[in-house]
Amino acid sequence: MTELPLIWPAPAKLNLLLHITGQRADGYHELQTVFQFLDYGDELRFEPRPDTKVQRVQNIEGIPAEEDLVVRAAKALQQTCACQQGVDIYLDKKLPMGAGLGGGSSDAATTLHALNHLWACGLDNDELAEIGLKLGADVPVFVHGFSAFAEGIGEQLTPIELDQPWYLVITPDIHVSTAAIFGDLELTRDCPAIKICGLPDSGWDNVCLPVVTRHYPKVAEALEILGQYAEARMSGTGASVFAAFETEVEAKRVRTSLRESTKAAMPESWKDFIAKGVNTSPLHEQLNSL
Repeated sequence: MTELPLIWPAPAKLNLLLHITGQRADGYHELQTVFQFLDYGDELRFEPRPDTKVQRVQNIEGIPAEEDLVVRAAKALQQTCACQQGVDIYLDKKLPMGAGLGGGSSDAATTLHALNHLWACGLDNDELAEIGLKLGADVPVFVHGFSAFAEGIGEQLTPIELDQPWYLVITPDIHVSTAAIFGDLELTRDCPAIKICGLPDSGWDNVCLPVVTRHYPKVAEALEILGQYAEARMSGTGASVFAAFETEVEAKRVRTSLRESTKAAMPESWKDFIAKGVNTSPLHEQLNSL
């Protein structure tokens, strides 16, 4: 049995742009997006069991254990490797759900990597990503752990080097349904395909934005509030919006202004955090140190 670090990071991601170029016969959407990781996210801990049971130790409101991606990822790996070991999983959930930050997918990818070590399965990134893709389209990028230009349903990844600014991320107190957004008849599904070499000139837009703000007015409100200080954009299908800053000090200054503004203050029930954009996932920084 391989000794593991006590805590495993499951970092957030941002979609710096999101285009939908078509829809497949199976209902999945063909898209183009740019993923960047943040040095902030959920944290997980794994303790071996003397039996084969996979158990999420604590309750998480709104997510039954059998539907949780961490449990499903563990069981999928266990089945793939015919593993006769079990695990207790502890999840410190810091990222809001339904926020467009990839929290559940990141948790699943971290689970796959951690248990691949704990159970000595010996799978490589491609094999883990194949398991992850069956759990969700965003899981592979977290498994591979590099900032990427993504195509297909999000699983065709090309590494990309991005600027690494500080981001202020705010999330209204709502849960955006990705299925509802992708199912909306007014969603644009015929964006012209862009090439990776054209990214700087392609426009960093998110085709889901009009649909999301129509269904969830609080996202429009968040964009307006943050947009007073910097260019504000939405990640994925929302609900989180973000703005980039050159320094942490500048991001903190805006965060303070958002909380104390007398004209358009951020509601107290909304969540926010500051994190640095990174091109290598904190999970992979840890894996490289093992």
